[in-house]
Amino acid sequence: MEKINIFWFRRDLRLEDHQGLRAAMASGRKVLPIFIFDLSILERLDDQYDRRVDYIYQALQFIHAQLKMFHSGIRVYHSHPVDAFEQLTAEFSIHTVYCTNDYEPKALQRDSQIRQLLAAKQIGFVSVKDQVMFEQDEIMKPDGTPYTVFTPYATKWREKLSRTADYSKCPHAPAQNSWFTFQADDLISLHTLGFKKTDVQFSPPQLPINFIQHYHQKHNFPALDSTTHLGIALRFGTISIRECVQAALNRSDAWLNELIWREFFMQILYHFPHVVNHCFKPSYEVIAWRNDEKEFKAWCEGKTGYPLVDAGMHQLNETGFMHNRVRLVTASFLCKHLLIDWRWGEAYFAARLLDYELASNNGNWQWAAGCGCDAAPYFRIFNPDLQQKKFDKNLEYVKRWNPDFQDVFNLPPIVDHVTARKRALAVYSKALR
Repeated sequence: MEKINIFWFRRDLRLEDHQGLRAAMASGRKVLPIFIFDLSILERLDDQYDRRVDYIYQALQFIHAQLKMFHSGIRVYHSHPVDAFEQLTAEFSIHTVYCTNDYEPKALQRDSQIRQLLAAKQIGFVSVKDQVMFEQDEIMKPDGTPYTVFTPYATKWREKLSRTADYSKCPHAPAQNSWFTFQADDLISLHTLGFKKTDVQFSPPQLPINFIQHYHQKHNFPALDSTTHLGIALRFGTISIRECVQAALNRSDAWLNELIWREFFMQILYHFPHVVNHCFKPSYEVIAWRNDEKEFKAWCEGKTGYPLVDAGMHQLNETGFMHNRVRLVTASFLCKHLLIDWRWGEAYFAARLLDYELASNNGNWQWAAGCGCDAAPYFRIFNPDLQQKKFDKNLEYVKRWNPDFQDVFNLPPIVDHVTARKRALAVYSKALR
């Protein structure tokens, strides 16, 4: 039986500019692409209309159609990864399984388990960097420890990029003679996976060059909708980070900075995995959160009486997206004005954001709560009314996402800003002295 290589797609759902595929094909062996709808992940999703599952499914359909032109396809499994690889190793003679690196704690545990399973069968397991420019230990302090403050990390990141000759796009995936040939049937259905069609429409992401060129001028104004909307594409790898960095260079230093933040939070998660459930700064664990469930419900439903906060929550609940500036305001409001544990808000965003990515979501929520890897003191508290006047002075965003606009303005705020600010400062200072 001919020995083949397996390429295991995870959060890298494309064929072009793909470091993992390039590595898999470098040996000259035929490559069989697979994807596993991991039951341990799907079982945690409580919405049959989860747009993210539909997005992944449509991205796989697109890859499958591309591979059919080469008389191949992508084999899709609906099981636990261990069971999928037991099935694969029984069916095929496998030389090596290739994939790209992931950095989340549960993903690292999964990969360790699969590596051990394959090693017991004398099958290689090769994982390569693809979803970041620099990973793990590539950006470190002179003493070999990881950076925990963004600005020096970003400086080092930029310096390293300027010395890196091979950050540009890698060659396209080779054509027909590289793929394992088989009769490619239609993919398993969404219904079989336990999910239903949503309003998500996948198409290969295109870099919005005009938006990128004007990103620094417009990205803070939610009514302009002048962000790239590439968060979900980066999350699931339907676009490559190298393509994004190339587009940002010489066009938008502000957007490049956002891409660096993404990698900063990834390396924080990798080096400090306790942040998944705990504050980066342990001293913040003693904050006396109020955790009022009625106020949390009002925040979730966009009924706080603060128009910008409420508009943001309506946008999130209706679309799975929220403008970046508004994310900061809504998160700060929950943690500081309402004194509700950042973990409650982080979990709510995780369940609803199309572009949810653990490292960035966690890092930004801890930034908002003041308990993360941030040099700024805890007494940074956004005034939601001033934020609205500064970034949505004509109320275009507020009116767009608050259908009962006049009623919203007549809704009394659930907390007074001045009172809430004083209360937050008192609670934080008492806990941290």
